[in-house]
Amino acid sequence: MVFIHGPGAGGCADSFVNQLSHYPDSLAPTLPGHLKGKPCPDVERYMEWVRGWLSAQGRTHDLVLVGFTLGACIALQYALDYPDEVKAIVLMTVAMRPKERAPGSLEMRLKAAEDPDTYQEWLEFQRHAMKFVKPELRGRLLACHTKVGPISQYNDLVTIDRFDVRDRIESLQSPLLLIRGVDDPGAPPEYELEIHRAVSGSRYLALRHAGHFPAAEQPEQVNQAIDEFLDSLD
Repeated sequence: MVFIHGPGAGGCADSFVNQLSHYPDSLAPTLPGHLKGKPCPDVERYMEWVRGWLSAQGRTHDLVLVGFTLGACIALQYALDYPDEVKAIVLMTVAMRPKERAPGSLEMRLKAAEDPDTYQEWLEFQRHAMKFVKPELRGRLLACHTKVGPISQYNDLVTIDRFDVRDRIESLQSPLLLIRGVDDPGAPPEYELEIHRAVSGSRYLALRHAGHFPAAEQPEQVNQAIDEFLDSLD
């Protein structure tokens, strides 16, 4: 099982700490451009990086890929490009097409890297987005968030917004579980439901009291959903 992180406060393995302890043999790579290395220019390159990283670990088949935002895009791309290597995928906070964002949201990240007041605004935005995360873990994720920084998050959001597999989604072969936090403070469109409707046989779980970070906000429910999903495949 491989957990693939997203940008910002999700931009580290700590965002999956409750899953890594629940699945002790699982892996969680840190993507390039998240403190170390250069970011990849698109989801396809990130996917190939993850595939190479997994090959170095001797993990090349029967993969269960669990992704959040950018990580979910990577997992979906992986399953579409290399279906024989992927046993199943679990996707959270993901779209199969460019996401719709509030005007100025990307520019705010760029300005936060230059202006202290905007930086605090950016940090408070993330704190509010994690209001369903327990305080101790929220503090760890915010610390990760400040290390990764607004420019890294900006790059990731741009990469996510370029991702578009609408023309291929119906060809997905890997069993799919989609998880959405229905109380996301940002109230994004139901992107996950769009994927669910397009992929025959997929499963869709809507979690209450969860928003942008379901795995961190409702870890017991997420772990149970993954367990039941994987049990159904055996």
